[in-house]
Amino acid sequence: MPLNRLVVGFAGLLPILVASAGAQRPASVLPAVPAVHGNLTIQVAYPAAGSAIDAGDSTFLFGTVGDSAAKFTIAGQSVAVAPNGAWLAWIAIPRDSSFVLALVAKRGADSSTASLPLSRAGWVRESGAWVDPKSLAPNGEVWAPQGEPLALSVLAAPGSLVHLLLPNGAVLRFAADSTAAPVSEGLRNFDRDERNLVRTIHGDRFVATLGTALNPNGGLEPSSEGDRLSRPPMLVIALGRDTTRIPWPLTVSRSADAPVAVLLDDDPRRLGGTDRITIGRAYPTGTYTWFLPQGTRTRADMRIGDQVRLRLSRDAIAWVSSADVHRAPATDDPRPAIMGSPTLTAESGITRLRVPLTRPVPMSVDESERGLIITLYDAVSNANWTRYGADQRFVRLITWKQEAQDRITISVAFDRPLWGWRVRVEGTDLVYEFRAPPMIDPAHPLAGRRIVIDPGHPPGGACGPTGLCEPEANLAVGRAVRDRLIDRGATVIMTRDGPDEVELWPRVALADSVDAELLVSIHNNALPDGVNPFTNNGTSTFFNHPQSLPLARAVQDRLVANLGVRDLGVARGDLALVRPTWYPAILTEGLFMMLPDQESALRTPEGLQRYASGIVEGITTFLQRSARAEILPP
Repeated sequence: MPLNRLVVGFAGLLPILVASAGAQRPASVLPAVPAVHGNLTIQVAYPAAGSAIDAGDSTFLFGTVGDSAAKFTIAGQSVAVAPNGAWLAWIAIPRDSSFVLALVAKRGADSSTASLPLSRAGWVRESGAWVDPKSLAPNGEVWAPQGEPLALSVLAAPGSLVHLLLPNGAVLRFAADSTAAPVSEGLRNFDRDERNLVRTIHGDRFVATLGTALNPNGGLEPSSEGDRLSRPPMLVIALGRDTTRIPWPLTVSRSADAPVAVLLDDDPRRLGGTDRITIGRAYPTGTYTWFLPQGTRTRADMRIGDQVRLRLSRDAIAWVSSADVHRAPATDDPRPAIMGSPTLTAESGITRLRVPLTRPVPMSVDESERGLIITLYDAVSNANWTRYGADQRFVRLITWKQEAQDRITISVAFDRPLWGWRVRVEGTDLVYEFRAPPMIDPAHPLAGRRIVIDPGHPPGGACGPTGLCEPEANLAVGRAVRDRLIDRGATVIMTRDGPDEVELWPRVALADSVDAELLVSIHNNALPDGVNPFTNNGTSTFFNHPQSLPLARAVQDRLVANLGVRDLGVARGDLALVRPTWYPAILTEGLFMMLPDQESALRTPEGLQRYASGIVEGITTFLQRSARAEILPP
């Protein structure tokens, strides 16, 4: 299970041990779970006593009772016990802020009992004029341009009267948000029941707009630089005769100045250990959208907490971490950068595109079916020609267009499928490198290939009912994959070959340093609290960039055939190990650690070899297809 997976829950009561719904699970080919007979002892592997559960009205628990003959109940509800004594339960939980579940195991006259105290994560809806303090958004210090409204939102009791008392005496009234609440990311990623994916209006979200009319020399603004308000604004929620008041920790500073020229740099002290990329989002808590190379220059015009808004162009913005944003020299020209004529050169199978600019501007790269589309923000074109170079044929055609007053698009078409690309800032220019497919022998497709195998985790990782954890299982699969690939002529580099922790970025850096041709990250899955494991388990493979999709599909097909579990398909995922663009990169989630039969399979040589064979066979199929790929038609 990837480290950067969100953990969220959902509502919807389902019976214990519900049979698989939706897609039919194929006949299992996994090794049989061995029978275990031992002392009757209840052990809960998840969740730990005292944990906060982020779920709706049902959630899962798993662990062991020590004997397959035991009869087991949780809160009076029967739970099936696997032959090895492991159990996985899906049970209803009360709506209380905290509760205790009674666990009872019986075997004839013998019995064992346990109590599991749990609580709910986040805010528990209560009666009366309740408000969720963690939902106040935004909070902290906000810097915004003069004249720009600021949207406020809060979760409170449906039907309440909600208003904000500002320090200058003004009153800001909230209205119930009539738009549907978003479905949680965890549900949308993992739940296969479409009834749980429907957006609904809960009536508990209230919104207001803080405009400049409320803030002339007061309101939420400090009176001078460095000044702080004597008291915060007060939020008032009234429902019937009940009233709740809580302070809203918010300070707004307005600026009439033009956007500030900034330089993006995630390693200003040059300590190393970063990817030299600043991540940009469409809104402060959104998913990754832009990948801006170190040295990019642009302008910033707003800050909320630790997120800074960049004004990429007149009609494009990106939110980035304030830690990556630094003031640019005061001499920066406020006019758009000027793009000169691009030049192509080729060397050792790599085609290089130099885009000359008067300063390095923000950019994005989108892959199309036929090539790449590069967008340059805050730039105007003065290009007059394109030099294709005498020794390159991979790039078939380059065209550019002034799409808007300060935005250029460059289209790059290739004569073969693109294997990988990357970009860097060099001086004031942007330099792109394009990688053609390697020369592959169809009869021996793995011969000479440089493949990085990444056994996912530690740190982190999911564990199963009997205590097998991902780091151990992933490494065992990874070693089996390595051995099979080497036997077929590949050069294999492991990101780890022992139990020591390796963070995400060093794994990617290693693959880049050895000029990998493929990267496969091996994982086994788990679910967020509140998602039914009996209807949402199976095999899945993740990719991020289009050039990795054919590899993901080939590996997924073979994993499903070899493991015999439900096919959850391939999916695009914003995961660190599949973000590299220089080579096809995928992440496999072969089995679910929390299911007793699948955890048991990962303890056996047969189960490990089935998983490893699926990966190797999938890689082989992908390479054979790549070797037969013909020149693309014009």
